[in-house]
Amino acid sequence: MLAIIGGSGLYELDGLRIEHEHQITTPFGDPSGVIVQGRYHDQGVLFLARHGANHALLPSEVNYRANIFALKQLGASRVVGISASGSLREELKPGELALAAQYFDHTRGQRAYSFFGQGVVAHVSTANPACPSLSADIAQAAARCGHPIHQNKTYGCVEGPRLGTRAESFFLRDAARCDLVGMTNVPEAFLAREAQLAYCAICVVTDYDCWMDDPAQHVSVDAFLATYQGAMAKALRLIGELLQRPFTETPPEIRQSLAGAVMTSDDALTDAQTAWLKVLRR
Repeated sequence: MLAIIGGSGLYELDGLRIEHEHQITTPFGDPSGVIVQGRYHDQGVLFLARHGANHALLPSEVNYRANIFALKQLGASRVVGISASGSLREELKPGELALAAQYFDHTRGQRAYSFFGQGVVAHVSTANPACPSLSADIAQAAARCGHPIHQNKTYGCVEGPRLGTRAESFFLRDAARCDLVGMTNVPEAFLAREAQLAYCAICVVTDYDCWMDDPAQHVSVDAFLATYQGAMAKALRLIGELLQRPFTETPPEIRQSLAGAVMTSDDALTDAQTAWLKVLRR
């Protein structure tokens, strides 16, 4: 089943025929809100608003572990995250869409980055954090519905909630060689890999961050709102088209990413640890 995590401004999925509303807790706490399950374009879908129904959560306050765990527990095998992003390249224009293939973590350690720890040790490879099969499916769907989408981009994730300085923007653009900047895809992408889920983020480009010389091009909430809704409509049409055809099979290195990664023996686990690790291993 496909799970969709909606970013800023996307708090419900119009056209979703709701079958269940899941208000659950996890061993890692509560998700951002109710997880809605239903039929979208006649396909089973889970939907969760990343920041909560009323946008009550800052990026660093989102319980990414609970979100990903709950979606996996409810039967998700693929996750598409939708997130607003600033552009660090002139060719990535506001109003356009992009797919992140790589991530640069420029957060500040306020977030829980892994399911593991506290007696359970694992080291999962994230060399290529986005699922290539899911990314290709999304790119093909974009082509079919006539919405060009930039591919193979690098997303720099910052802590927020403040908007960045020009020095930070230039660092991400030039030193880290990022193409996009945002506040939410880390650790979401890495937790999805720990949960053996195919993950890809559709980035909705809203602004040029603040690296350009013209201050009128710098990111602001007003500029974000002016661009976002039109670009979001493109992203949702793309999702509808994506669900019209079967998904390409997820590569085994993702579906079996925990094989050989967990160093703690099963005999050393508590009953509670055994239970949540069983969910991730499905």
